[in-house]
Amino acid sequence: MRVADDGLHEPSSDGTVTWREVLAEAEVRLTSRGLPVVEAGWIVQQVAGGDRVSGSKGRLGSDHLDGLVTVRGMARLDTMVGRRLAGEPLQYVLGSWSFRTLDLMVDQRVLIPRPETEAVVGHALAEFDRVGGGRDEVLVADLGTGSGAIGLSIAAERVTARVWCTDVSRDALAVARANLTGLGRPARRVTICEGSWFDGLPADLAGALDLLVSNPPYVAAGEPLPAEVAGWEPRSALVPGPDGTEDLEALIDGSVAWLRPGGALVLELAPCQASAMVDRALSVGLATVDVRRDLAGRDRALVARRP
Repeated sequence: MRVADDGLHEPSSDGTVTWREVLAEAEVRLTSRGLPVVEAGWIVQQVAGGDRVSGSKGRLGSDHLDGLVTVRGMARLDTMVGRRLAGEPLQYVLGSWSFRTLDLMVDQRVLIPRPETEAVVGHALAEFDRVGGGRDEVLVADLGTGSGAIGLSIAAERVTARVWCTDVSRDALAVARANLTGLGRPARRVTICEGSWFDGLPADLAGALDLLVSNPPYVAAGEPLPAEVAGWEPRSALVPGPDGTEDLEALIDGSVAWLRPGGALVLELAPCQASAMVDRALSVGLATVDVRRDLAGRDRALVARRP
């Protein structure tokens, strides 16, 4: 197989191209621009129809690699590699990304799910188990749900969870609803609501929620961001205002009215914000305020309980 100057493939002498040849070419194209070689496997696997799962990302079985590439497959691959070479994040190029037990649809309407948020969900589930032990139903709200990563994960991992997911962005809610349709039976226990923070929740949940969880925007307006983030992910989901703490403060202040006694608030935040947000939580009457760490050992989640 020979590759033309424009990056497109030219078939072998018999007129065919295998996925193994295509993978080798994609590796050259991506690594020549400083991108990880494994990304070629993820893209080829997506196009070839391989099962992209945790622990086997970028690996295709010989049955796929030795298969012949269709014209449609070749065109789709070239488009996806071109998008990645243009700087678009891999997750958007693939159109989906793994998050805990889920494979979520993601695009430029929502933030890319990250390992830090997976850890926040773990802390939220620990609070869920504390407040919900022995109960038939535990009431949970995921505020600013975006792709639905947090709320849908809780619903999928806890059969007694009754979850409300809110977002002010209709674009984000469209993605969350798409992910909800792929959730299976737990989807029956999830409600998607439009509204800013608490405004999207039914009024009768005030004072009744067992768990409030959110990954709100927490980047200060002047804070520099990597090009892949600043140029592609929705700014409204990253930057709440000049200080970066505006939405965190609003969620802490409003939580007392929505949590039942003993209920918990779990918020993702930046390590540099942890101390100030602990003070804020204590000032509004929350108790047992703690800061939990992410997988890298950095302060990442505020956990506070209503007395």
